[in-house]
Amino acid sequence: MCGIIGYSGHRPAIPMIMDGLRRLEYRGYDSAGVAFVQNKRLETIRAQGKLDQLAAKIKASDAAHATTGLGHTRWATHGLPTEDNAHPHRDSGSHLALVHNGIIENYSSLKRELQSQGVSFSSQTDTEVLVHLISGFLNQGQDIPQAIKSTLDRVDGSYALAVINVHNPEEIWAARHSSPLILGLGTGENYVASDIPAFLPYTREVVFLEDRELVRITPSSWQVFDLRSMQEVDKTPQHISWDVQAAQKGGYRHFMLKEIMEQPEVIRDCTSGRIDPEQGSVVLEEIQDLPIPEVLHIVACGTSYHAGLWAKYLFEKWAQIPVQVDIASEFRYRSPILRKQDLVLTISQSGETADTLAGQRIAAEQGVKVLGLCNVLGSSVARESDAVIYTQAGPEISVASTKAMCSQMVALLLIALDWGRKRSFLSSDFVRRAVAGLSDLPQVMQAALPGMQDRASRLAQDFSRARSFFYLGRGMYTPLAMEGALKLKEISYIHAEGYAAGEMKHGPIALIDADFPTFALAPADELLPKLQANLQEVQARGGPILALTHPGSGVDISPVWEVPQVWGPLNSFLFLPALQLFAYEMAVYLGKDVDQPRNLAKSVTVE
Repeated sequence: MCGIIGYSGHRPAIPMIMDGLRRLEYRGYDSAGVAFVQNKRLETIRAQGKLDQLAAKIKASDAAHATTGLGHTRWATHGLPTEDNAHPHRDSGSHLALVHNGIIENYSSLKRELQSQGVSFSSQTDTEVLVHLISGFLNQGQDIPQAIKSTLDRVDGSYALAVINVHNPEEIWAARHSSPLILGLGTGENYVASDIPAFLPYTREVVFLEDRELVRITPSSWQVFDLRSMQEVDKTPQHISWDVQAAQKGGYRHFMLKEIMEQPEVIRDCTSGRIDPEQGSVVLEEIQDLPIPEVLHIVACGTSYHAGLWAKYLFEKWAQIPVQVDIASEFRYRSPILRKQDLVLTISQSGETADTLAGQRIAAEQGVKVLGLCNVLGSSVARESDAVIYTQAGPEISVASTKAMCSQMVALLLIALDWGRKRSFLSSDFVRRAVAGLSDLPQVMQAALPGMQDRASRLAQDFSRARSFFYLGRGMYTPLAMEGALKLKEISYIHAEGYAAGEMKHGPIALIDADFPTFALAPADELLPKLQANLQEVQARGGPILALTHPGSGVDISPVWEVPQVWGPLNSFLFLPALQLFAYEMAVYLGKDVDQPRNLAKSVTVE
């Protein structure tokens, strides 16, 4: 969740590091800090709150000459979001400074052991035990890499960490396990960071680190070691094709709005090379070597989980494959029954979601094939899967996921079409209609989005006094109702629940009154009469309703919000941005921090 940037080069380090931290703000944080060596002294500057508070403290200091340093943005897990708990942390002799992402699960016992040896702690964090452990091993005569190894051999949990040492001021050591860390290679300068945008303006040459690897960087060199054997590892740099403009707002007020409006292009990119409009066929080379499963297990969290629930309807209807969809944090602890002929499909925007990765590893341990669906090249999900489909959504900066879900749904729909045709449950004519609809969808969506935003803005004002919302759907629109409710609560802080409409009478309808509105997903499909009957139950109890539907659907409710109708399940792709825009406009009208909602982080790399 937190952000790490380390720089060793020929330029002033602190401006570079602060620039990198700002590019990692999307990950969410509540304190920040930097460390550097200057005039043979180790200096740390930390601040509670946003980077502006840290920048003000740096401005009042003398950090002009350091050319190597570390930076960190912290999202509190152990201890309050205070300056004392902010990273970097130092050892007692002020020889080392360390930043860390992840969770040290056995920190309490390690802390007690260190305290019994006379070590004093200045924070409530689990991280501080790391720097004191490394310092202790150094005092026993070990060198830096061996001291780091000895320390990490003793800890349980996840980590991405970086260390600087007052005695070698141009050198940074860093290591990872179950938390992302990436090396950036420049000319006369090198970087280590938790995500690519931190150094993207300066280099596109990256090295992806694997679990239990240790890296050393200086301005002119880099080396990677296996933490178990301490032997050097050969690594091949990779070139990142997208540029820094992809991570900027492009004139939009918020990243979230920009990313909603990018969804037509996302659909084009995700289908490019994967559909042949002239032949009316789907071409998924990424999964050609995977057998079609007898049972599909989809494992994901949050928005990705909703995408998996939505796809369940397609896999079961089109390919006749039984599907089990699990929240990853439950899957990893419920002793799932997996067979060799099954397939586990893990979905993660970042490719680093801790619970999803744990579920993926359970499948691998049981000898079950894993198909990864993610957005980030070289991420852990991608590297550890038997096959991977990249969603091609580009960088998503806003904490609330929008275009990532759109891209996941496209990829899942393509897989369902591919398997359905191969299993002879779909005709070539059916697939041809689907492919034609996908080809036309970006243009339809592009034309509709501006009007959808205007309508969302007006409706948000009308419903802005609501303190709770129901979102109701039927069939494959039930997961979209759940997603609409998630978006509203995570950025506007209005309580919302997504339900299958038929479940209302089994308890939730007790909450309906004149101040409790319902957002109804009412497409003009075969389930519309059933949904209308449910909405009549809401109306009979005086509950206000907003119905999202198609022109000519016959839905007799006010207000009605109409979006264009397209082919079959592709209508989901017009309903999705409407839900996102409603939540967005509600949050804007209420004055909330849209891109960085409270208590949330972009990449959930701890349990």
